[in-house]
Amino acid sequence: MDLLLNSFVVLFIVVDPIGVAALFSMLSREVPRADQRRMAVKASVLAGAILVVFFLLGDRLLLRLGIGLPAFRIAGGVLLFLLAIDMVFARQSGLRSATMREQIEAEHRPDISVFPLAFPLIAGPGALTSVLLMAASAHPLAIHLGMLVVLMGVSVLTLVSLLLAPQIMGLLGETGTNVISRLFGLVLAALAVQFVIDGLRAAWA
Repeated sequence: MDLLLNSFVVLFIVVDPIGVAALFSMLSREVPRADQRRMAVKASVLAGAILVVFFLLGDRLLLRLGIGLPAFRIAGGVLLFLLAIDMVFARQSGLRSATMREQIEAEHRPDISVFPLAFPLIAGPGALTSVLLMAASAHPLAIHLGMLVVLMGVSVLTLVSLLLAPQIMGLLGETGTNVISRLFGLVLAALAVQFVIDGLRAAWA
């Protein structure tokens, strides 16, 4: 149960549904409300499918690349720590959002559900790294199924945030969104350090 809760917290913070909702609201401000809802559903389903595929193929991918679990825990922890730093300082980087050029390109797209919403905003590098770490720890079968439920749960929460994006931005505003992002970043930093410690301990053993 602790492993599932830990995985949910990490993935929820990395995906950052509230932050994604804020960016979605900005990028789709000229889009009719019905089209916004359609794009939100399409992006959430596609991003969820990408994460599930990475989760199911995670073990095979690491094995094929010859990467041991301790090494991936260390590398994943470092990557998530860098992501946490961006969140604490309310910085936008390619780890957790579209770059400035990608955002400019998206503003001229009639449909942003695939790019940049599903990827890289929802199923970005940080989320994919988290999913691979989850896959490496998903044993036995009960934990494996629990991890899939975690993935689906985060996808559903992300969809809800996208559908309620105007209300969320009206309630929190830019300042409130950044405050929540900073709090999430602190938690993620601690979890990322724990990943590195676990990886070093396993490698040393």
